Amino acid sequence: MTTTPSPSRDPWVGVPRPNPAARLRLFCAPYAGGGSSIYSAWWRELPAHTELCALKLPGREARMSEPPFERLTPLVQALATALEPWLTKPFALYGHSLGALVCFELARELRRRGAPLPRHLFVSGRRPPHVRGSDPLHGLPEPEFLERIRRMGGTPDEVLRDPELLALFLPVLRADFAVNEVEPFVPGAPLECPISAFGGLDDERADRADLEGWRHHTRGAFRVEMFPGGHFFLRSAREPLLRSISAVLGDVERALPA
Repeated sequence: MTTTPSPSRDPWVGVPRPNPAARLRLFCAPYAGGGSSIYSAWWRELPAHTELCALKLPGREARMSEPPFERLTPLVQALATALEPWLTKPFALYGHSLGALVCFELARELRRRGAPLPRHLFVSGRRPPHVRGSDPLHGLPEPEFLERIRRMGGTPDEVLRDPELLALFLPVLRADFAVNEVEPFVPGAPLECPISAFGGLDDERADRADLEGWRHHTRGAFRVEMFPGGHFFLRSAREPLLRSISAVLGDVERALPA
């Protein structure tokens, strides 16, 4: 008999709406500077057979007192260990921007450990891991760093205008960009699970041609879907995005043994 993890006590996984009858779990990783709360309402628009599990990373929200990770490998290793008790049901992974890279490397780390593997990987708003960005941000001087963050549009104006909030927020954001940018990509065998790559039609950081590059990282089915909006289309186009994710999760659930 398997033991169900306790979301109320787990520092790594938040479940906005526990669903013991669910046949699938969807683990969602945040973008740089984001927390698990960005996914807190998604459960309302997902299939009834899916339990939403939002990943809680150190340095933000309830874990604000903990230092954020500054490198990808130790973050992914810690996540893989933390998720072991949660992998008792079939699952899928979704990540946006930095979260897409984290979920991809998490799937590869689980494979190295011989752990259960995702049935589907959703990546959005990020170039494939083998394509290096030409404009690393984590080491920029503060004025230039802030200007780039403003242009990306994901940070509330009240945070950018408040020196005390900025003092809390900027170290986490710099650490997240370091996770995203510093470690070189290590080639490996493609994943077995299908990949869906999502993008914003006006996103300059990851256009359709960039997203097509994720095709090289799966032996399974692959598709690209574009939505209205820029880099943070997961907010502006949330409803159509969740309809697309839900359709895939429905297919995954129907393929599970009865």
